[in-house]
Amino acid sequence: MTVDAALAWVNDRHDDLLARFSELLRIPSVSTDPAYAADVQRCADWLVGDLQRIGFANCQAITTSGHPVVYGEWLKAGAAAPTILVYAHYDVQPVEPLELWETPPFEPVLRDGKLYARGSIDDKCGAFANLIAFEALLATTGTLPVNIKVIFEGEEETGSPAMEPFVRDYKDLLAADLMLICDGGSLPDQPLMFYTARGIIGAEVKVTGPSHDLHSGLTGGAVQNPIHVVGNIIAALHDQTGRIQIPGFYADVQIPSAKEQALMDAQEPDFFEMLKNESGRETFWADQLGSLVTRTTALPTCDVNGIWGGYQGAGSKTIIPAEAGFKVTMRLVANQDPHGILEAFCQFVQSFASPTADVSVTKGPTSYPVNLLYDGPVIEALQAAFEATWGKPAMLYRQGGSVPIMGMFQRELGIALATLGFGTGDNGHAPNEYLFVDAFFRGVATAIHFYTRMGQQ
Repeated sequence: MTVDAALAWVNDRHDDLLARFSELLRIPSVSTDPAYAADVQRCADWLVGDLQRIGFANCQAITTSGHPVVYGEWLKAGAAAPTILVYAHYDVQPVEPLELWETPPFEPVLRDGKLYARGSIDDKCGAFANLIAFEALLATTGTLPVNIKVIFEGEEETGSPAMEPFVRDYKDLLAADLMLICDGGSLPDQPLMFYTARGIIGAEVKVTGPSHDLHSGLTGGAVQNPIHVVGNIIAALHDQTGRIQIPGFYADVQIPSAKEQALMDAQEPDFFEMLKNESGRETFWADQLGSLVTRTTALPTCDVNGIWGGYQGAGSKTIIPAEAGFKVTMRLVANQDPHGILEAFCQFVQSFASPTADVSVTKGPTSYPVNLLYDGPVIEALQAAFEATWGKPAMLYRQGGSVPIMGMFQRELGIALATLGFGTGDNGHAPNEYLFVDAFFRGVATAIHFYTRMGQQ
């Protein structure tokens, strides 16, 4: 059987595969620091070489305005087989503070079943686990059950500034039936798959009053205080139930299906415990809007993240400040247009301007929400693969955070997305990042099962 032979091939080579993975982990591909640019290029070249070694074609490190994108393809499964575009990223976070690492971050160490190294879970495992799965299938059968295209990004940790123009320039090269996002991971005893991520908008509001700070005893009562205007704007963002008051904010919100709502309702007790532990609170705000899971994943939000203005030092300083302001982010859900919502926000806050106070908005970055697959043949194949390797299906969940690049892929390529993460471990952006080795190889086995099942559909 194809799967059994490939799994046996991997099991017989654990030590050799970990040694090769360690080669990849030793390359300090820190994308955020220009001092490591040559190392990022070296990492891309290593991946191109490994793709070529296992039998992929058209392997290249494609130049972008930032770091290179690694591409390779194996397209011999035939026109009847699906084509899967596999995404992971090979760049890593900075390692500072270095003194908190128990062992050097780019010298992989295996200890107590954990592989310690920067990039071990975020996200070189996503690239390398796929390389193992492809090599195992090719080595034991001479073929792959599906057509595969891979893109391994080199600047995910910097916000992917070059990826949108790259995707636009290479749409034909990237054409596929499914995009598999191989970033993230699972819990040690429970596989996970998220199927939504919210979009995000950022902005900064500034209220300007007098030309300079004024003596409050001489001018108070006549000169409007910018901090008071800021307070009025912030207070007006929500009503007493927590509903956002920006006109049209909820107009395009996609309501979860009955199936999705059932998934969310089943997760509510565990989510409450998690939120209680994270926040130190046992009661929460805006309960009239829906369940906790609904409010934090399926509804949009508007949160003030910082506020400034006036005197901040010790004691008092009796002034009316010249200006004040605040920073805000909004999380968006399916069907909401971040550009339209940002314009509505600007109009809302600027309605508080008056002859005695000017209000301006500096627009920040925007990203679209994304809906991935949560049912259908692809998810059935993934769940069957998890059942075969973990002994249980993955828990499907909505993600309240934002993954801007996914929304971009969905808009630009127009193909379905699903996730398969291999990074089961901890400390992805912190010292002493580690990967559970057993879970990693279980993930490789999951990939082998999944690709094989996709070829049988």
